[in-house]
Amino acid sequence: MEQKSYPVTVAGVKRELPVVALNESLSVASFVILGDCELVCAAAKELSGMVPEADWIVTAEAKGIPLAHELARCLNMKRYIVARKSVKPYMRDPLEISVNSITTQKEQKLCLDGADAAAVCGKRVLLVDDVISTGESIEAISMLVKQAGGQVVGKVSILTEGDPGQHTDVIALGNLPLFHR
Repeated sequence: MEQKSYPVTVAGVKRELPVVALNESLSVASFVILGDCELVCAAAKELSGMVPEADWIVTAEAKGIPLAHELARCLNMKRYIVARKSVKPYMRDPLEISVNSITTQKEQKLCLDGADAAAVCGKRVLLVDDVISTGESIEAISMLVKQAGGQVVGKVSILTEGDPGQHTDVIALGNLPLFHR
């Protein structure tokens, strides 16, 4: 019998996640934080006591934005940086990288505005995402930050996904299994 949902408790907040198929052989517990203020605030508060000192938070557009925002607030940071999915007209001298993510299922770009690249140069940077599965997206952000001259001091997510042994460098509050059919 196919599993329809998966229970998870994050920072004391309980959720029942729908299990959705990514393809014929793999399903995931769909963890979407967009709009979930209760969970994001609780997770950010707990994570804020676990992360190394940093000058900047950098996340990828779009699902990591709520966590980056709340974590920056908890850490008394005035701003955080979002690597966008495409070059925007306002960007000057953007840095770009291509990435394949398990949830997007196709190649996408991540772009860092030149002004943001200059801001992280020589600074300690904390990378943030909602869930880290294959690690491709967070690694792409890491490469952008390093290309800009920043020093990655930590990787943070609410949850990791899959084999927890492959995420030993990630600060997270839990792990979700992958469901193979």
